[in-house]
Amino acid sequence: MSVTLQNVMRTVDGVPTIRDVSLTLERGTLSVLLGPTLSGKTSIMRLLAGLDKPTTGRVLVDGKDVTGADVRQRSVAMVYQQFINYPSLTVYENIASPLRVQGKPREMIEKRVIEAASLLRLEPFLKRTPLQLSGGQQQRTAIARALVKGADLVLLDEPLANLDYKLREELRAELPRIFEASGAIFVYATTEPSEALLLGGNTVCMWEGRALQAGNTSTVYRHPDTLRVAQVFSDPPLNIVGIEKRGGQVLYSGGELAPATGLYANLADGTYRVGFRAHQLEVGNSAASHHKFSATVTVTEITGSESFVHLHRAGANWVAVLHGVHEYEPGQVLDAALDPDNLFVFDVAERLVASPETALSGEVRRGSREENASRTSSK
Repeated sequence: MSVTLQNVMRTVDGVPTIRDVSLTLERGTLSVLLGPTLSGKTSIMRLLAGLDKPTTGRVLVDGKDVTGADVRQRSVAMVYQQFINYPSLTVYENIASPLRVQGKPREMIEKRVIEAASLLRLEPFLKRTPLQLSGGQQQRTAIARALVKGADLVLLDEPLANLDYKLREELRAELPRIFEASGAIFVYATTEPSEALLLGGNTVCMWEGRALQAGNTSTVYRHPDTLRVAQVFSDPPLNIVGIEKRGGQVLYSGGELAPATGLYANLADGTYRVGFRAHQLEVGNSAASHHKFSATVTVTEITGSESFVHLHRAGANWVAVLHGVHEYEPGQVLDAALDPDNLFVFDVAERLVASPETALSGEVRRGSREENASRTSSK
């Protein structure tokens, strides 16, 4: 089975919520919709489920147009961040409820419920009611009910958002195993890049109703096509600085001048924006090959295993993540360092022209250099 969104747009009260999205989802795959609130994740899911109809474009199942088909005519199950269970029914009956609606025989119901309960480790709780369960167990029950339905398409809309940290981590670790065992098409919406990386599969980066980039999760993370994709796929927020490449040197927007080494070496002369994630910014690094900056501490957040150091430099805010406990005081001036081999370079149109991944092949850097040279000569 495959499900396809073909040039789909949706407008509500004159405001576009989905803008020309095309996606194809295949059986046995997991696709993560990653983006901030109001980026269009839930709207995409509602179109896939048949709860809403696109303003333009089509929804196809195995090549057949189902754009106007009601949700009851589709093989779909949904799990929301607000886990919904029948409070007066036991866990067993909650899981069995869609099968009873379908009129399945008792033997099949029992077999499918036990299989789903085993998959989600709910066997000890089958005789309990939802109010006798923890939040994680209740969400497992909701997921089991979706799985036991035997739907070809399972949609999970931020299903772990309302759980505490420990329960989220527990279920995040289990979900890839559950997805693999099911064989259905899974679509999982989240605002958290770390969750997308943990789940794996494919990721679709969403922004203001647009699907900016789709592909293998680790590939999209390591090779964002645009600055916006890098921003969507970065938590803490992506650090950004402007540069101007001049021959063998780069001039940073704060006035620092450095040799055009690393990823800067093959760039054509011109103006660029450089993005780097929190773990790519070093504090107190003394390596001679790194580019140095002076920055002022605004706040330090200590989680125990890591410290998030927020810095202010030349009108911009940066954040560095350091291993261990580091107690820097607000107003303290620190040396920060950036490795020119470990960053993302974007052109004036905010398209990626150099990254650690492209440096391995050299293809994008050579191409982007030719494009920059062409733009320069045409001015």
